[in-house]
Amino acid sequence: MRTFGVEEELLIADPADGSPLALAADLLDVAATDGGLSEESGTEALTLKSEFKQEQVEVNSRPCGTASELRTEIRHGRAAADAAARALGARVAALATPPVFHATPTSGNRRYATMGNEFGLIAREQLTCGFHVHVSIESPDEGVAVLDRMRHWLPVLLALSANSPYWMGADTGFASYRTQIWNRWPTAGPMDVFGSADGYRSVLAALLGTGVPLDEGMIYFDARLSRGHPTVEVRIADVCLYAEDALTIAVIARALVETAADEWHRGVPASAMPTQVLRMANWKASRFGVNNHVLHPLEQRPYPAAEVASALLRHVRTALTAAGDFALARAGVATILRRGTGERLQRQAFSRRLRLSDVVSAAIASTHEDGELSDAGLLSL
Repeated sequence: MRTFGVEEELLIADPADGSPLALAADLLDVAATDGGLSEESGTEALTLKSEFKQEQVEVNSRPCGTASELRTEIRHGRAAADAAARALGARVAALATPPVFHATPTSGNRRYATMGNEFGLIAREQLTCGFHVHVSIESPDEGVAVLDRMRHWLPVLLALSANSPYWMGADTGFASYRTQIWNRWPTAGPMDVFGSADGYRSVLAALLGTGVPLDEGMIYFDARLSRGHPTVEVRIADVCLYAEDALTIAVIARALVETAADEWHRGVPASAMPTQVLRMANWKASRFGVNNHVLHPLEQRPYPAAEVASALLRHVRTALTAAGDFALARAGVATILRRGTGERLQRQAFSRRLRLSDVVSAAIASTHEDGELSDAGLLSL
């Protein structure tokens, strides 16, 4: 069974007024002292890391073999980050954009400072929190074959994770406005079919040769080969407000990798969807989440979100069943469709008193609650 793990970027917030707090360095010091969690803890243990902005912290799980193990890692990681934040009078929330925010300079290591100088307002406004799923691969050739064969399904994961309706104190009308902010980076978004590992490396060399991205770490494709691990890294999703939604996205991402690898071994050709159409699929998922129509990856036409989600589960059913994850994924998707993603809770919280601080308070509570999956409104497969 392929191992998988996740990276969750969490917002550090003032629990009173909801504003982001630049406390990442202090939070990491507290976590290392009190809980032994730091950037140097090693790849086989849960770690906390600093990110592009000091108002966010990244939680990295260890590689896991089962969904049950990964659920424990996700909950433990959120709790550990929150415990360190509480010691500083703050909290952490799984919000993909901060409802209350003003552009801030980038502080931290030299690389981040260089990015801040090079990319101006794009960098100053880049306080966004994503959710990355790493899935093990046998070789770079297999990894690129997987990227080529699952690319057209990735916008569905974005729709199922949408958790960023607010930006600069305003309702953007989008379910995932993080996608719009993130895609300002020149290398972000969907990718063409690479064809082979050599083709992948050739594209990276050409991009780096332009002098625009500083290094390979700035190759921000929706999914890519990891630089430091033998994994495919699926990067398209918002950080999920609910831990169970994060687990659902992760098990489906692993099943997508397994399904794509199997297709490669059987000689099934790569997705023929033009990258321009993929951009439209991403835009619709960003705009509406699961509240409207999503572009069907096979039909390349808009269909109701529930129908597209059902098509996704059918596509990966064999892989999910082999991993023992089919019931979990089916219930998880049904729950998301029934109660909505994080963007719906955020808007509901704001509607009560029209206070953005209430949005952050509700998000903090939901980030750390023990949610329950439900088969209500079970998908037809």
